[in-house]
Amino acid sequence: MTTKLPTDGAYRYDFERPIVELASRLTTLRKDPSTGKEPATIRSLEAQLEQLKRQVYGNLTAWQRIQLARHPLRPYTLDYITLLMSEFIELHGDRLYGDDKAMVGGVARLNGQKLLILGHQKGRDTKENLMRNFGSAHPEGYRKALRLMRLAEKCHLPIVIFIDTPGAYPGIGAEERGQAHSIAYNMREMARINTPIFICVIGEGGSGGALGVGVGDWVAMLENAYYSVISPEGCAAILWKDGAKAPQAAEALKMTAKDLLSMSLIDEVIEEPLGGAHHDPVAVAKRLKDACLRFLTSVEGLSPETLLQRRYERFRRIGVFTTLDTLSPLSPPARPASS
Repeated sequence: MTTKLPTDGAYRYDFERPIVELASRLTTLRKDPSTGKEPATIRSLEAQLEQLKRQVYGNLTAWQRIQLARHPLRPYTLDYITLLMSEFIELHGDRLYGDDKAMVGGVARLNGQKLLILGHQKGRDTKENLMRNFGSAHPEGYRKALRLMRLAEKCHLPIVIFIDTPGAYPGIGAEERGQAHSIAYNMREMARINTPIFICVIGEGGSGGALGVGVGDWVAMLENAYYSVISPEGCAAILWKDGAKAPQAAEALKMTAKDLLSMSLIDEVIEEPLGGAHHDPVAVAKRLKDACLRFLTSVEGLSPETLLQRRYERFRRIGVFTTLDTLSPLSPPARPASS
C-alpha cells in the first residue's frame, strides 16, 4: 500500500516557474546567516510568495488544471484510504480471470462506520506503474469492482468510489476479454445496486474508464480534477490532427470541476490547497471525509426503493435542454412561377 507521498518536485510545470524562482530566493535567504539581522526582508518575500501563489493558482486555465490532475505527487486512492479509513482489508480478483491491480477495493471503516471502498490506483515509479498499468483498468478490474459492489449490497454496506484513470486499457487483450461489455454492464448494474454510492473524481476522470465505476447517488470532484469523454490530446488529434492543440481542446470540452458543476453533471466541488492536493494531502483528505460523511448522513434511513428512484431521477436530469420559442416557423418554399 502507498502510505508516504514524495515531497520533492512539487512544482514541475511552466506556469509554476515564477513561484519556483521566488521560493528559491526565499530558501537562500533563510540559509544566509546575515539575513538574521533583517527578518523584515524574509517576511516581505514570504508575503510576495503567498500573493504570487494566489495570483497563479487563482487563475488557472483548464489545461493547467489538467496538468495538476496528472501531477505524479498527487494523492492516489490508497493514499486517501490510509488517511481516511481504518481496518482496511483489500479484496482481490474477479473470480473469472485474475486480479487487476489498477483497480483496488475492500472493506474498511470511516469514523467507525463499515463501508466498501473502491478506486483506480496508479504507481509512484516505473515499476509500480507497470504493475498498476498506469491506473488503466482491464475488464477483470471492472468485474472485480462489480463483484465487490454486490458484496456490499448483500451486506448492506455503503460504497465509496475514487475515480482516477486516464481511461480503460485499450489493448488487444482487454478487448478480447470484453472491455466495452464490462464497462457497459457495470453502468447498468450500478444503477440497480440498492445501497448508497458516493463517488469522487480525485484526479483524472477519463472516458469509459471512469464511467465503469461512475454511476452513483452523489458525484463529487476535487477542484483540480477533470472528468471527460476524451482526453484533450485525443480530442485535438481528432479535430485538428494536432495533439499540440490540447490546451484549446481542454477549454472546449468543459471538463473541469467548475464547468461540470455549472452544468449539474456533478454535485459538489471539494476545494484543494493552493497548488493542488499534493501540497497538503491531509487537508484534502479531511474535506473529502467531511463530504462523504455528509452524504452518508443524508441517505441514512432511506428505503432501497427511494434510493434507486432518486438515482434514476438524477441521471434522467442530465442533458435536459431548452429551445427558443420566439423563432417564427419556416415559410414553405415559394412555388415557381408558371410559364
